[in-house]
Amino acid sequence: MRRGFFVTGSDTSVGKTILACTLLHAIASRGFSVVGMKPVATGCEASLEGPRNHDVEQLIAASTIKAPRHIVNPYALNSPIAPHIAARQAGIEIKTELIKEAFEQLKKMADVVVVEGVGGFKVPLNNRQDTADLASLLDLPVILVVGMRLGCLNHALLTSAAIHSRGLKLAGWVANCIDPHMAALRENLFALEERINRPPLSVFAFQPDPRPEKLARELAVQSLI
Repeated sequence: MRRGFFVTGSDTSVGKTILACTLLHAIASRGFSVVGMKPVATGCEASLEGPRNHDVEQLIAASTIKAPRHIVNPYALNSPIAPHIAARQAGIEIKTELIKEAFEQLKKMADVVVVEGVGGFKVPLNNRQDTADLASLLDLPVILVVGMRLGCLNHALLTSAAIHSRGLKLAGWVANCIDPHMAALRENLFALEERINRPPLSVFAFQPDPRPEKLARELAVQSLI
């Protein structure tokens, strides 16, 4: 089993957290200890215990290891906007070296670390680096979640090309049917499978309230081990 995976998306709001949590459940069911990491989260809400983010809470719930929140989510930003802008508004700079240090700590705590990116694969993190730079720094195989909707072919294939251009391994991809009325779904799935040159790890049917623990049974996690 690899020591970790980097989950990215063909776009924002395509189901990265659902896939990351599903992956955590699927790997844990094989007897491995797992922990999720969300290096940068935007749209956080204030609480008595500090800023909270729904995606981070889901990852924590799906983990078998209880890790300190500040290393699970080093950057918790309030504004629900691009992370480099949210960080600038907060008067800070996102430092990938700090994220790398937190990741190394998590690696010592669990068999597998599942890292969820923010936004799409090329979203800026600061004035010089983007999420692709972070994936390269962590040197993890990437799993791509494709939000199945009009325009997904271009987004997915551009992301796949960007992953390969970084010298990273595309470990697999998942089709997440976020548009219940998408036309020609089967044909779009075939086009992706043909061009990415591998079948999806799973096709998540549209669900208003998806349950990662159930979706984990459909994930072809054996191909990742």
